[in-house]
Amino acid sequence: MSRLQKSYFLQHDVLALTRNLLGKYVFTLKEGQLAGGIISEVEAYKGTADRASHAYGGRRTRRNEMMYHEGGVAYVYLCYGMHHLLNFVTNEEDIPDAVLIRGIIPTHGEELMLRRTGKGRMSRDMGSGPGKVSKLLGLTVADNGCPLTGDMIWIEDRGLQIPDDQIAVTPRIGVGYAGEDALLPYRFLIKTGNIFPKSASTR
Repeated sequence: MSRLQKSYFLQHDVLALTRNLLGKYVFTLKEGQLAGGIISEVEAYKGTADRASHAYGGRRTRRNEMMYHEGGVAYVYLCYGMHHLLNFVTNEEDIPDAVLIRGIIPTHGEELMLRRTGKGRMSRDMGSGPGKVSKLLGLTVADNGCPLTGDMIWIEDRGLQIPDDQIAVTPRIGVGYAGEDALLPYRFLIKTGNIFPKSASTR
């Protein structure tokens, strides 16, 4: 297994990077407590020409400024005033590409995740949805700008390969305001949990 380095996030093709993130592990370590899981659903947001992006038309605000940062940092924002959403900023500085992490399959930190969510038991769909992802990982807007290659948030490649026939490609969710861009096939997700080895089971 190996941690993804900063160079990984500086790739210019955000769509290829987004798809490649499926099967990678994302971890957080907060107050000495580890939580993490397999990235199972992602969406790409492609620069200033993407009507679904916060940076469409070159918009720069206090909220989205982190999108213009050099790749390799977290962009965490508040949605509907209640859900903290985790994005990975990619590409070079001033090119606001990003990947929304929409789902993970929990693999590490079971008791911690149960406390964070108030659930009685773990399940593979517990991390299905971007708001759930941040809750499981303990992330809030206070973590906006955190490096993705540090000791608080990091991503690992553990050699888990997702076959092409197990990857669904669809339009993004909840971006109807983006007109034709709402139909772009920028969402990638793993179709089934049955492909995972026993080592990927929750524990």
